[in-house]
Amino acid sequence: MCQWSQTPCEMSDSEDDDIPQLSSHTLAALQEFYAEQKQTINPGGDDKYNVGVIEENWQLSQFWYSQDTALRLAQEAINAVGEGGRIACVSAPSVYQKLRELRREDISVYIFEYDRRFAIYGDEFIFYDYNNPLDLPEGVAPHSFDIVVADPPYLSEECLRKTSETIQFLTQGKILLCTGAIMEEQAAQLLGVKVCKFIPEHSRNLANEFRCYTNYDSGLDCET
Repeated sequence: MCQWSQTPCEMSDSEDDDIPQLSSHTLAALQEFYAEQKQTINPGGDDKYNVGVIEENWQLSQFWYSQDTALRLAQEAINAVGEGGRIACVSAPSVYQKLRELRREDISVYIFEYDRRFAIYGDEFIFYDYNNPLDLPEGVAPHSFDIVVADPPYLSEECLRKTSETIQFLTQGKILLCTGAIMEEQAAQLLGVKVCKFIPEHSRNLANEFRCYTNYDSGLDCET
Protein backbone atom coordinates (compact mmCIF):
# COMPACT_ATOMS: atom_id res chain seq x y z
CA MET A 1 0.00 0.00 0.00
CA CYS A 2 1.29 3.43 -0.81
CA GLN A 3 2.65 5.50 2.05
CA TRP A 4 2.53 9.29 2.19
CA SER A 5 6.29 9.53 2.83
CA GLN A 6 7.34 7.47 -0.17
CA THR A 7 7.76 8.63 -3.73
CA PRO A 8 5.65 5.79 -5.25
CA CYS A 9 2.61 7.89 -4.25
CA GLU A 10 3.43 10.04 -7.23
CA MET A 11 2.19 7.21 -9.45
CA SER A 12 -1.33 8.53 -8.96
CA ASP A 13 -0.46 11.53 -11.13
CA SER A 14 0.89 9.34 -13.89
CA GLU A 15 -2.19 7.14 -13.70
CA ASP A 16 -4.37 10.22 -14.17
CA ASP A 17 -2.33 11.07 -17.21
CA ASP A 18 -3.32 7.73 -18.74
CA ILE A 19 -7.03 8.66 -18.62
CA PRO A 20 -8.10 10.06 -22.03
CA GLN A 21 -8.84 13.77 -21.88
CA LEU A 22 -11.07 15.67 -24.32
CA SER A 23 -9.56 18.67 -25.99
CA SER A 24 -11.29 21.99 -25.40
CA HIS A 25 -12.44 21.97 -29.02
CA THR A 26 -13.92 18.48 -28.78
CA LEU A 27 -15.59 19.27 -25.47
CA ALA A 28 -17.16 22.41 -26.90
CA ALA A 29 -18.44 20.48 -29.93
CA LEU A 30 -19.90 17.80 -27.66
CA GLN A 31 -21.66 20.38 -25.51
CA GLU A 32 -23.08 22.03 -28.62
CA PHE A 33 -24.37 18.65 -29.84
CA TYR A 34 -26.13 17.95 -26.55
CA ALA A 35 -27.65 21.42 -26.58
CA GLU A 36 -28.99 20.83 -30.10
CA GLN A 37 -30.41 17.47 -29.09
CA LYS A 38 -32.16 19.01 -26.09
CA GLN A 39 -33.60 21.74 -28.30
CA THR A 40 -34.84 19.13 -30.79
CA ILE A 41 -36.51 17.06 -28.09
CA ASN A 42 -37.99 19.97 -26.20
CA PRO A 43 -37.87 23.19 -28.23
CA GLY A 44 -39.14 26.19 -26.37
CA GLY A 45 -40.71 29.55 -27.06
CA ASP A 46 -41.85 30.45 -30.54
CA ASP A 47 -39.26 28.12 -32.07
CA LYS A 48 -41.32 25.08 -31.18
CA TYR A 49 -43.73 25.93 -33.99
CA ASN A 50 -41.10 26.05 -36.73
CA VAL A 51 -41.74 23.45 -39.41
CA GLY A 52 -38.98 20.87 -39.09
CA VAL A 53 -38.04 21.67 -35.49
CA ILE A 54 -39.07 18.09 -34.76
CA GLU A 55 -37.11 15.93 -37.17
CA GLU A 56 -38.74 13.52 -39.57
CA ASN A 57 -38.94 9.90 -38.48
CA TRP A 58 -38.96 7.89 -41.67
CA GLN A 59 -39.94 4.75 -39.80
CA LEU A 60 -43.24 6.52 -39.12
CA SER A 61 -43.45 7.61 -42.75
CA GLN A 62 -42.94 11.26 -41.81
CA PHE A 63 -42.08 13.70 -44.59
CA TRP A 64 -42.58 17.37 -43.79
CA TYR A 65 -43.96 19.89 -46.26
CA SER A 66 -41.80 22.66 -47.61
CA GLN A 67 -42.26 26.02 -45.93
CA ASP A 68 -44.20 27.38 -48.93
CA THR A 69 -46.55 24.40 -49.03
CA ALA A 70 -47.17 24.46 -45.27
CA LEU A 71 -48.00 28.17 -45.51
CA ARG A 72 -50.32 27.72 -48.50
CA LEU A 73 -52.25 24.92 -46.79
CA ALA A 74 -52.45 26.84 -43.52
CA GLN A 75 -53.80 29.92 -45.28
CA GLU A 76 -56.33 27.81 -47.14
CA ALA A 77 -57.57 26.29 -43.88
CA ILE A 78 -57.91 29.74 -42.30
CA ASN A 79 -59.84 31.08 -45.28
CA ALA A 80 -62.09 28.03 -45.24
CA VAL A 81 -63.13 28.36 -41.58
CA GLY A 82 -63.13 32.11 -41.03
CA GLU A 83 -62.96 33.89 -37.69
CA GLY A 84 -63.65 31.66 -34.70
CA GLY A 85 -63.19 28.51 -36.77
CA ARG A 86 -61.90 25.16 -35.60
CA ILE A 87 -59.26 23.24 -37.55
CA ALA A 88 -58.20 19.61 -37.06
CA CYS A 89 -54.83 18.58 -38.45
CA VAL A 90 -54.83 14.80 -38.78
CA SER A 91 -51.34 13.40 -39.37
CA ALA A 92 -50.42 16.81 -40.79
CA PRO A 93 -48.09 18.38 -38.21
CA SER A 94 -46.45 20.77 -40.68
CA VAL A 95 -49.79 22.49 -41.25
CA TYR A 96 -50.49 22.68 -37.52
CA GLN A 97 -47.08 24.21 -36.87
CA LYS A 98 -47.52 26.79 -39.61
CA LEU A 99 -50.98 27.71 -38.35
CA ARG A 100 -49.58 28.36 -34.90
CA GLU A 101 -46.59 30.20 -36.30
CA LEU A 102 -49.02 32.61 -37.95
CA ARG A 103 -50.24 33.59 -34.46
CA ARG A 104 -53.93 33.50 -35.32
CA GLU A 105 -55.62 33.72 -31.94
CA ASP A 106 -59.09 33.83 -33.49
CA ILE A 107 -59.03 30.17 -34.54
CA SER A 108 -58.71 26.88 -32.66
CA VAL A 109 -56.26 24.29 -33.95
CA TYR A 110 -55.62 20.73 -32.81
CA ILE A 111 -53.06 18.19 -33.95
CA PHE A 112 -54.07 14.53 -34.14
CA GLU A 113 -50.79 12.63 -34.25
CA TYR A 114 -49.30 9.22 -33.41
CA ASP A 115 -45.82 10.60 -32.66
CA ARG A 116 -45.81 11.60 -29.00
CA ARG A 117 -42.95 14.06 -29.55
CA PHE A 118 -45.70 16.46 -30.61
CA ALA A 119 -47.10 16.32 -27.09
CA ILE A 120 -44.97 19.44 -26.50
CA TYR A 121 -48.01 21.29 -27.87
CA GLY A 122 -49.93 20.55 -24.70
CA ASP A 123 -53.71 20.38 -24.78
CA GLU A 124 -53.74 20.90 -28.55
CA PHE A 125 -52.05 17.52 -29.03
CA ILE A 126 -54.38 14.53 -29.32
CA PHE A 127 -52.83 11.09 -29.62
CA TYR A 128 -54.11 9.40 -32.77
CA ASP A 129 -53.53 5.98 -34.31
CA TYR A 130 -55.17 5.51 -37.69
CA ASN A 131 -55.49 1.79 -36.95
CA ASN A 132 -58.13 2.79 -34.38
CA PRO A 133 -59.81 5.62 -36.27
CA LEU A 134 -62.53 6.40 -33.73
CA ASP A 135 -60.49 5.80 -30.57
CA LEU A 136 -60.46 9.45 -29.55
CA PRO A 137 -60.77 11.22 -26.18
CA GLU A 138 -64.30 11.75 -24.87
CA GLY A 139 -63.81 15.48 -25.15
CA VAL A 140 -63.56 15.25 -28.94
CA ALA A 141 -67.17 15.61 -30.09
CA PRO A 142 -68.37 14.40 -33.49
CA HIS A 143 -68.52 17.01 -36.24
CA SER A 144 -66.83 19.57 -34.01
CA PHE A 145 -64.38 20.98 -36.59
CA ASP A 146 -65.11 23.33 -39.47
CA ILE A 147 -62.40 21.69 -41.57
CA VAL A 148 -60.16 18.66 -41.32
CA VAL A 149 -56.73 18.84 -42.93
CA ALA A 150 -55.41 15.29 -43.27
CA ASP A 151 -52.35 13.59 -44.69
CA PRO A 152 -52.58 9.81 -44.15
CA PRO A 153 -49.10 8.46 -43.35
CA TYR A 154 -49.19 5.59 -45.85
CA LEU A 155 -50.22 5.31 -49.49
CA SER A 156 -52.51 2.35 -49.05
CA GLU A 157 -56.24 1.79 -49.38
CA GLU A 158 -56.42 0.57 -45.79
CA CYS A 159 -54.74 3.66 -44.35
CA LEU A 160 -56.88 6.03 -46.42
CA ARG A 161 -60.06 4.16 -45.56
CA LYS A 162 -59.39 4.22 -41.81
CA THR A 163 -58.23 7.83 -41.84
CA SER A 164 -61.41 8.69 -43.76
CA GLU A 165 -63.45 7.36 -40.84
CA THR A 166 -61.69 9.83 -38.56
CA ILE A 167 -62.14 12.69 -41.01
CA GLN A 168 -65.86 12.05 -41.39
CA PHE A 169 -66.28 11.83 -37.63
CA LEU A 170 -64.50 15.13 -36.99
CA THR A 171 -65.61 17.43 -39.78
CA GLN A 172 -68.76 19.51 -40.05
CA GLY A 173 -68.32 19.30 -43.79
CA LYS A 174 -65.08 20.64 -45.25
CA ILE A 175 -62.15 18.34 -46.03
CA LEU A 176 -58.65 19.15 -47.24
CA LEU A 177 -56.80 15.94 -48.01
CA CYS A 178 -53.18 15.57 -49.07
CA THR A 179 -52.06 12.20 -50.37
CA GLY A 180 -50.53 10.51 -53.39
CA ALA A 181 -51.86 11.03 -56.89
CA ILE A 182 -52.36 7.27 -57.09
CA MET A 183 -55.03 7.57 -54.38
CA GLU A 184 -57.27 9.93 -56.37
CA GLU A 185 -59.97 7.38 -57.20
CA GLN A 186 -60.14 5.95 -53.67
CA ALA A 187 -60.23 9.46 -52.17
CA ALA A 188 -63.16 10.41 -54.40
CA GLN A 189 -65.07 7.28 -53.44
CA LEU A 190 -64.44 7.55 -49.72
CA LEU A 191 -64.66 11.31 -49.16
CA GLY A 192 -66.18 12.86 -52.25
CA VAL A 193 -63.10 15.02 -52.83
CA LYS A 194 -61.67 16.29 -56.11
CA VAL A 195 -58.06 16.94 -57.02
CA CYS A 196 -56.83 20.57 -56.89
CA LYS A 197 -54.49 22.38 -59.23
CA PHE A 198 -52.08 23.23 -56.41
CA ILE A 199 -49.33 20.61 -56.08
CA PRO A 200 -47.85 20.25 -52.58
CA GLU A 201 -44.11 19.96 -52.16
CA HIS A 202 -42.05 18.39 -49.39
CA SER A 203 -38.79 19.53 -47.86
CA ARG A 204 -37.25 16.37 -49.33
CA ASN A 205 -38.00 15.20 -52.84
CA LEU A 206 -40.26 12.16 -52.79
CA ALA A 207 -40.61 9.54 -55.48
CA ASN A 208 -44.39 9.55 -55.29
CA GLU A 209 -46.38 12.42 -56.77
CA PHE A 210 -48.56 14.14 -54.17
CA ARG A 211 -51.74 16.11 -54.68
CA CYS A 212 -54.30 18.05 -52.68
CA TYR A 213 -58.01 17.21 -52.69
CA THR A 214 -61.02 19.12 -51.35
CA ASN A 215 -64.77 18.65 -51.24
CA TYR A 216 -65.45 22.39 -51.56
CA ASP A 217 -64.45 25.26 -53.85
CA SER A 218 -61.00 26.20 -52.58
CA GLY A 219 -58.24 28.64 -53.29
CA LEU A 220 -56.01 25.65 -54.10
CA ASP A 221 -57.60 25.59 -57.54
CA CYS A 222 -55.93 28.89 -58.37
CA GLU A 223 -52.77 28.58 -60.45
CA THR A 224 -50.73 30.96 -58.27
